[in-house]
Amino acid sequence: MQAAHLVDRGVVKVAGEDARTFLNGLISTDTLNLKPGAARFGALLTPQGKIIADFIVVEAPTRDGGGFFLDIPRTLAKAVVGKFNMYKLRARVVIEDLSETLGVLAVWDGAATTTAGLGYADPRLPGLGLRIMLPPHRATEVTAGLGATLVDAANYEAHRIGLGIPRGGIDFAYGDAFPHESDMDQLGGVDFAKGCYVGQEVVSRMEHRGIARTRAVSVRYEGEAPAAGVAVLAGEREVGKMGSAAAGHGLALLRLDRVADALAHGQTLTAGGVVVRPIKPDWARFAFPNGSNAAK
Repeated sequence: MQAAHLVDRGVVKVAGEDARTFLNGLISTDTLNLKPGAARFGALLTPQGKIIADFIVVEAPTRDGGGFFLDIPRTLAKAVVGKFNMYKLRARVVIEDLSETLGVLAVWDGAATTTAGLGYADPRLPGLGLRIMLPPHRATEVTAGLGATLVDAANYEAHRIGLGIPRGGIDFAYGDAFPHESDMDQLGGVDFAKGCYVGQEVVSRMEHRGIARTRAVSVRYEGEAPAAGVAVLAGEREVGKMGSAAAGHGLALLRLDRVADALAHGQTLTAGGVVVRPIKPDWARFAFPNGSNAAK
């Protein structure tokens, strides 16, 4: 079992009498039925349905003071606090950026439970394991108590990439991607049955019309990893952009219709001169150009 302090993650707290309904009216996941200790994946969107920030939201038990805690990209925490305050109006909520005092520890490759910090299973995929919010200086102590090995965050990145889970800022651009394009609809990040929230109309239309042509897709390659941001080409035609990569596994933001056309004509996809092969992860339910499943 491995554990890593995810230095790129921050924590935002939303507490107060109206916290539950306040969040539920803003974000893409349901908080009305969220139970203490459980977590859900979600996002704050623009009115046009594009992702401002994605995060994992978990409710703390009442005995620990309650409130909702967002496991969020640290670089976006301050901006999200600002956005929430803009929507606050008369809502009885207190919104705080706690990133200076709380961090996120990821634990994977084994069964783990702990009473240290605020622990929660990653709601996106079981293979991502457990996450724990705690003061960063406690990471070594808590890891030892779990019987895990503390490793560099790069190890977790390789694990995430191997599972085909997109990461904002490298596999898709904040402010420019819809939830469907980042696979949030596949990973439990959008509740299509809940009430209104910011950007819902656009996201619901994409779901019901099936018009998501661009997706973050797993790819495989051999040799040196293609650089993030380079064009993915089918011959001379651009079909997408490369994202993160490690140890032969990567992600790319691809136009699926163009990829399907290229594969149908026997064309090879390349990124920075490296051959890349799109692979459909086992968890993905969207239509895939070649219908293949994840290769181990």
